[in-house]
Amino acid sequence: MIAPAADSRAVEALMAFWAEAGVDACFEDAPVDRLRPISPAAAAAKSGGAATASPLRVAATGGIADAMAEARRAAAAALDLEQLQAAIAAFQGCPLSTMGARQAVFGRGDPAGGLLVVGEGPGAEEDLKGQPFVGKAGQLLDRMLAAAGLTDRAFITNTVYWRPPGNRTPTAEEQAVCAPFLERTFELMRPKAVLTLGAAAARQVLKTDEGITRARGVWGEWRLAEGDVSAPVMPTLHPAFLLRQPQAKREVWADLLDVAARFDAAQ
Repeated sequence: MIAPAADSRAVEALMAFWAEAGVDACFEDAPVDRLRPISPAAAAAKSGGAATASPLRVAATGGIADAMAEARRAAAAALDLEQLQAAIAAFQGCPLSTMGARQAVFGRGDPAGGLLVVGEGPGAEEDLKGQPFVGKAGQLLDRMLAAAGLTDRAFITNTVYWRPPGNRTPTAEEQAVCAPFLERTFELMRPKAVLTLGAAAARQVLKTDEGITRARGVWGEWRLAEGDVSAPVMPTLHPAFLLRQPQAKREVWADLLDVAARFDAAQ
């Protein structure tokens, strides 16, 4: 039976919504109680070896504060973005660095241009090439930035610097460990404006739980707790979402034009 076109579009829109919300798996054939505690012995028996805590669990239970402190020290010691990139590459406190990522992915673009673009995390292409937003979503982002006259003004980075397994959305803990490096990027650049891409980036930068569909298009502010560093922030949809839902490009285009207008007004 072939579903009517209207029903198919509704299903596609719903699946795109869940994907944007971070859902990346369906129900299994048999029910699983994922809230049931698993003893170390049972975990070892299931894996066929000795029980070992995952890097994420170690960070979440005891090491995340130490990892964040280490990140703050390393970030503060960086006097420019080149030194900051080297500090990130040498940093081992983020759980993602031990989950199969090939390398740390920092940034690309012109750090003196005045626009800091913040995404969520690197994907497969970015992990391979060592630069953010170089896959299909990045190519779309480049075209939209160019059309808005923002290419030469943008420096692009992410909230985390290692590819999450399966290209999943980075967790709050993973973002928290990497936050000192992102804040140091912000401090060193002192941009005129910040553009966040996707829900996870908006939540990290603006410290909000508001969904991206409500947050996008509304200017916020990013102000560091220490120092006199602040900038207006425009949250918008992630270009990967636009690949699935092209009709949403008009909203992102409006956001980019708003950013470009702010630059023109400042000049």
